[in-house]
Amino acid sequence: MAMTAGIIGLPNIGKSTLFNALTKAGALAANYPFATIQPNVANVLVPDPRLQHIAELVHPKKIVPTTFEFTDIAGLVRGASRGEGLGNQFLSHIREVDALLHVIRCFEEDDVVHVDGSLNPLRDIETVEFELTVADYDIVEKRLPKLAKQVQLKADLMLNQELEILKRIEQALQAGKPIRALALNETEQRLIRGYGFITAKPIIYVANVSENAWLSHNPGPLAQAVVAHAQAQNQEAVIISAQIEAELATLEPSDKTEYLSAYGLTESGLDTLIAKAYTQIGYQTFFTAGPQEARAWTFRKGMSAAECAGIIHSDFARGFIRAETVHVNALLQAGSMTQAKEKGLVRAEGKGYTVQDGDIILFRFNV
Repeated sequence: MAMTAGIIGLPNIGKSTLFNALTKAGALAANYPFATIQPNVANVLVPDPRLQHIAELVHPKKIVPTTFEFTDIAGLVRGASRGEGLGNQFLSHIREVDALLHVIRCFEEDDVVHVDGSLNPLRDIETVEFELTVADYDIVEKRLPKLAKQVQLKADLMLNQELEILKRIEQALQAGKPIRALALNETEQRLIRGYGFITAKPIIYVANVSENAWLSHNPGPLAQAVVAHAQAQNQEAVIISAQIEAELATLEPSDKTEYLSAYGLTESGLDTLIAKAYTQIGYQTFFTAGPQEARAWTFRKGMSAAECAGIIHSDFARGFIRAETVHVNALLQAGSMTQAKEKGLVRAEGKGYTVQDGDIILFRFNV
């Protein structure tokens, strides 16, 4: 499964520049598959040095990283949820994503006019999130009367639970709070998953600063205000320069490393963004490795070995026998898969085993 994220924000805040940087970053890996599915969707390779370390020991014919799918929608403006601007036409495109990346302008640029006439990150955040809240509220208002009538006509525990959750959501949205603030449990989240509520999704605030601010490690008060807001919402924040990322995306890996090192940096803002997105959403990575292919796979934290086998192919889950597992750190310390087996580091796990981030797995199955 690829992790998916929707990029949102006001017009003229660097959202398209960031998206273009992401697109170019994926296209740079010429040996790996990359595709722009449609003009506003792109798959980007997820950087993971562990995969390269595994490949150096296994010597596969092919290395396949996991991917991150980004959906970029038109800039939202005041009244978008009621039909203003173009953004409302594309809100449906982000109802199925795993997370939101909210890009906020934190840079001065006289040639780029701010849609509201002045820089104010917190006001911009409020504008966008109000529109998302209204969009979710419209769904609740349409569903509640029908659901209440169904509950009256039919005694159904699940329908009753769904009705109670929607009433709580209605109250939160009326108060201007996103659904994620309700901290719904797993059962409650499952009951409302079909609605595609936008404000129920985890959000990462992306403070887009100037080139000088990012390279000098001095983001400034506007970006700091975004970080403080994210912390207050128990969400993640990343400070980047979309312009710098666009430039980095055109460089070869060695040149990119040299460029970052010159400014005392170890990774790009996009690398940080992807890593924080994984943490925020609860995604992790397991690996498969053999002479034909070394590959990274994305899975949700807490998934069982059988469930992870199903990510590769439904036959793997259906005919599951066992998962021969070794952690990447143990393999690297052993020096080879053969030595890892000799040292007893490779374990045989059943279908109920909870897969850990960094596990290298060989699935045995029979169908």
